[in-house]
This record gives sequence, C-alpha cells and structure tokens, in this order.
Amino acid sequence: MHNAAFAAQGMHALYGVFDVAPEQLPQAVAGIRALGLCGVNVTIPHKEAVMAYLDEVAPTARQVGAVNTIVNRGGRLIGYNTDGWGFLISLEERGVRVAGRKVVLLGAGGAARAIALHLAMAGVAGLTIINRSRARAEFLVADLARANQPVAAAVAEPGSEEAAAALAEARLVVNCTPLGMAPDVEQTPLDDLSMLPADAVVYDTIYRPLETRLLRTARQRGLLTINGLAMLVHQGACSWEYWFGRRGPVDVMRAAALAALEEAP
Repeated sequence: MHNAAFAAQGMHALYGVFDVAPEQLPQAVAGIRALGLCGVNVTIPHKEAVMAYLDEVAPTARQVGAVNTIVNRGGRLIGYNTDGWGFLISLEERGVRVAGRKVVLLGAGGAARAIALHLAMAGVAGLTIINRSRARAEFLVADLARANQPVAAAVAEPGSEEAAAALAEARLVVNCTPLGMAPDVEQTPLDDLSMLPADAVVYDTIYRPLETRLLRTARQRGLLTINGLAMLVHQGACSWEYWFGRRGPVDVMRAAALAALEEAP
C-alpha cells in the first residue's frame, strides 16, 4: 500500500515490515533514531507498550492509550494514533455523518477504544458498548469520561435485553471484535439483524475476508455496509500527513491493498 503510493508520487522512499519481539521493543525504538527512519507504523502487540519509549505522545493518542504512527523529528520521536481518524474519514467517504446517531460498538479492545473516542468527539447521540466482559466495557466508558468527551455511554452484555434495546435504536453498528476474521469466516458477533432500523449502517473493522458473515447478512437486509479495508487505507493515508505533511494518495493505496488481499491465500 505505502510502496505503491511512494511510486505513484515519485518519492525515493521504502516501506518495510519488521517483526519485533516484545522484549526487543526498546532496541527497536532506539533503531528508529540510529537509522534515521523518518517514521514508522506500530501494530499489535506494541501499540500500548511503545508509548513508554517515545519522547512525546500526542494528546489524542494518549487518550486512546495507543500509538500506531511515530514521526522522527531530528531524533525526537513523537507518537500519534490515526485509527480513529481513518474510521471517521471512511464513513464520510460513504456519505455517512455520525453526529446525532445512536451507535452500538461490538467489543472493547484497542480498536474499539480509538473508535469510541472519535465517535464521542464527532458528537454521536449515544454509544452502547456490547462486550462479553462487562468490566472491560465499563473501563472504556470510564476512559471516555476521563478524556472529557461528553457522550451518553452505556454497557450491555451480548444477548441481553439492554443489548437488544440498543440495537433496535442503532443507526450505526461497528464490529471491533475478531469474530468473522479468516479463517473463522462463519463466526459473527450478531446472528440476528432483524431488529436494526432500515437506515442503519453496519461497519466491520475486519478486512479479511472483505465481506464477513455480518456484512453479508446486513447487505441481504438492504443495509449499507462498510468493511475494514476503508479504515486500513485511510489510517495509512493519515499517517502520511504526520510523516510528510500531506495526505497519502487514497485511490492508489486502496487499489494496492485490495490487490494484495485478493492475492493472499
């Protein structure tokens, strides 16, 4: 995705992938400085742990509690998080405005944290987090309050009456769980979508497969669906903004990412 964008922009740059063991994370961060890399992306399992080794963490990333983008400014490493922005931009791209909508978030992990914060910032009317661990979902709601993001947030357990009531009013449902991800493609976080309003949008952060069982069921009901490829591409394009001062070429990045996914076994 990034290398295709570099080629399209005529940039002398290269994007590489490095596997870093957790115990080697401090040395890896030191290597960014030593090698003079202009920036990096960080993925699981390092998004939270890497914050301790950076010189500065942007306020939004601090609120999310995770960094996925690092910028090297003369040896000073600054951490950002573009996941939430990528999510919101991918909705805007499809003409979906989240302000004033009631939202149901499935899951309470790292992706859910970034998305919940940005949904609150965007002015949703209400946010219900459905998660198997009620304590983890409640912790996320408390984090939103500590981040001074005023939103009517609630917690529900899967299959509960509270969950059913929230889904019946939800105009946006976002799956932040791994249920439905390859190779377990027949799993789904929601078996029944009949209670959703006719104008609800169903968003799955998974992009392998491009159409999960959840999205297929929603599409068959006539609902607007969005897969995780959109968020992947836009969070990457937002990383460019921190690295180079301009947004990455979205169409080029999308085409490259889609080609890679279609070629993957």
